[in-house]
Amino acid sequence: MAQVLAVISGKGGTGKTSLCAGVASCLAMEGQRVLCVDLDVGLRNLDIALGMADMAVLPFTSVMRGEYSLQQASQHPTIGNLSMLTAPVTESAEAVDTEAFERLITQARDGFDWILLDAPAGVGRLFRMAVRCADEAMLVTLPGPASQRDAAHTAELLLQERQIPARLVVNRAVPKLFACMRSTVDDVMDGVGLPLLGVVPDDASVTLAAAEGKPLVQYTYHGAALACLHIAKRLCGQRVPLMKITR
Repeated sequence: MAQVLAVISGKGGTGKTSLCAGVASCLAMEGQRVLCVDLDVGLRNLDIALGMADMAVLPFTSVMRGEYSLQQASQHPTIGNLSMLTAPVTESAEAVDTEAFERLITQARDGFDWILLDAPAGVGRLFRMAVRCADEAMLVTLPGPASQRDAAHTAELLLQERQIPARLVVNRAVPKLFACMRSTVDDVMDGVGLPLLGVVPDDASVTLAAAEGKPLVQYTYHGAALACLHIAKRLCGQRVPLMKITR
């Protein structure tokens, strides 16, 4: 039975989708059967982060309507155990049948170990839909105060919507801001009010991998890719030390 993880953020530009792709890839490379679902209707880009931009990836709405089966979800060309359903381009968020989506996720639980829901930034309708389907949440934020404030607000709304475990990922950690990283991370945790799942360094490889049409974890084994692997291991219950941001 799959564990469903909602990947959320309070604002755009946190690198949430890249982290979702990185963690999903690492889970699959660890032997877990993984389904990624892009919920950013009209603004999809999870396929790019996964290195699947040149493929015809099936929209989740087509499976919801019975036009295709769940077994026809697009398989990753180079990472075994990794499948994806993308967001529709021509439909609106308001047109998505949330009850039908919940039935789809219930059905998918039997065929996978992990289902990652890449929710749109913000706290709108599809954010709430993702949270209602999830067993736990990963909230992505940046080190700055504005992003932390948004993350704290999102954490409050998450718990109002549904009482599920939620953990924090601090993305794009810049060395100059993290000279005293441990205390800085503690400040972020205190401000947002969630336990820490991971710290990810600012890494140009994320953009370079997407530009070359490759998943991050097949582009490099260092930096953000290694942080994603550590997060995947923690999700599976392993004890892994936090990365040291040294550059």
